[in-house]
Amino acid sequence: MPSAYTILFIIIVIIAILTWIIPAGTYATDKAGNIISGTYKAVSSKPQGIWDVFMAPVIGMVGDKKTEGAISVSLFILVIGGFLGVVNKTDALNEGISSIVRRYKGREKQLIPILMILFAIGGSTYGMGEETIAFYPLLIPVMMGVGFDSLVAVAIALVGTQVGCLASTVNPFATGVASQTLNISPGDGLGSRLLLLIITTAVSIIYVYHYASVIQKDPTKSLVYDQRAEDEKRFAIKVRTDDEHQMTERQKAVIWLFGLTFVIMILGLIPWTNLNSHWTFFDSFTKWLTGIPFLGNLLGHDMAPLGTWYFNEITMLFLFMSVLIMWVYHMKEGEFMDAFMKGMADFLSVAIIVAVARGIQVVMNNGMITGTVLHWGEMGLHGLSQSVFIILTYIFYIPMSFLIPSTSGLAAATMGIIGPLGHFAHVSGSLVITAYQAASGWVNLITPTSGIVMGALAIAHVNVSVWWKWMLKLMIYLFIVTCVFLGVAAVL
Repeated sequence: MPSAYTILFIIIVIIAILTWIIPAGTYATDKAGNIISGTYKAVSSKPQGIWDVFMAPVIGMVGDKKTEGAISVSLFILVIGGFLGVVNKTDALNEGISSIVRRYKGREKQLIPILMILFAIGGSTYGMGEETIAFYPLLIPVMMGVGFDSLVAVAIALVGTQVGCLASTVNPFATGVASQTLNISPGDGLGSRLLLLIITTAVSIIYVYHYASVIQKDPTKSLVYDQRAEDEKRFAIKVRTDDEHQMTERQKAVIWLFGLTFVIMILGLIPWTNLNSHWTFFDSFTKWLTGIPFLGNLLGHDMAPLGTWYFNEITMLFLFMSVLIMWVYHMKEGEFMDAFMKGMADFLSVAIIVAVARGIQVVMNNGMITGTVLHWGEMGLHGLSQSVFIILTYIFYIPMSFLIPSTSGLAAATMGIIGPLGHFAHVSGSLVITAYQAASGWVNLITPTSGIVMGALAIAHVNVSVWWKWMLKLMIYLFIVTCVFLGVAAVL
């Protein structure tokens, strides 16, 4: 198989060719940018040529009027690399991993359900995705150190979060946007989505747990066994697991700051006031803090309260914590900059992959074929029975999730069309939202258009074809479970 970059570029070329074949079309939109059902019209074809193909990754990074650039995500990834470079310079992470491996000796597989449930909650509540990039350099050594492989480490975070997104309960970027489009409460259908979350998370945990058990007994069963020796060297497994030294006080302080960084990131990203309008503690606290004379000026009056953060704020967090770790560990400025820049260099390929993946969406949008594909779906789903309608809606959203990887973008683009069709088929709007979310989460487990998938595999040095092979059975299980769930829910 070619590299991830080549695979993504081939997809860009294929999409560009389709813009010569599929008629161009568009929908009218309201002031909020939502598509208005029944307003589709054909427009002049805008086939994408060689110039557009090579411009796609560039625009994928910086963005244009039709597509938001990936620069904020790519910069976040680079700063995470710098942060990890500084942490690794202290050797605190190696000592911490050694401690975890020793502590869970003999009960290693307990880590799998615990961590996957936590990641699933993150995916279900606030759409945790790109943020997991920061966890892979930690998870891979731990999982390999206790006898598993890099696939298990990737699966814990990637499958955990995307199964959470598949059964999003109050995710503002999926449930929130879609519910607002249909003018219903995000809480509608919460009980059924919670049940789907439990079922799909359980299926995923069992799948990962079984694979981990198999390769722990026989490492040659691992799909990445041929690169295990290289991985052990690359991720310094022996150094991190055989080391019996105790952590120094400075290293312990670094580990506490390391963990605190991720806690603050999660607290900052969860939209507290969207979950409950009375949860305004962080807003009130920030307003009070920045209102204190002199201290407010010193901290900055533009400080964003936890719960309103996005990539700019969490990138700043990792940058600030890098400097704080330098100060706590008494690291010299020269050593800090060297470690930070080397860490960024290690993550450069991951940052570029995210931008190239976004280039696929650029070609789709500029070629103006998304509207036509939506129109075909609108016509195909009309006038069906409840169970058939909701299952076909789920299937319809699978290719649409490939074409529009953004969950919020997909909801804004399609829910105004599919929601009313569901009403005519006597299917509740909340169940239509569940079908859309389930398809988006399902596709984002494997799609090469996702920067999350390609970024995770790039860090783990796992070829995408190996990931597809490993995921095949789980994808089938999740597809069947979701179809049965939706079909039954439609008639209840």
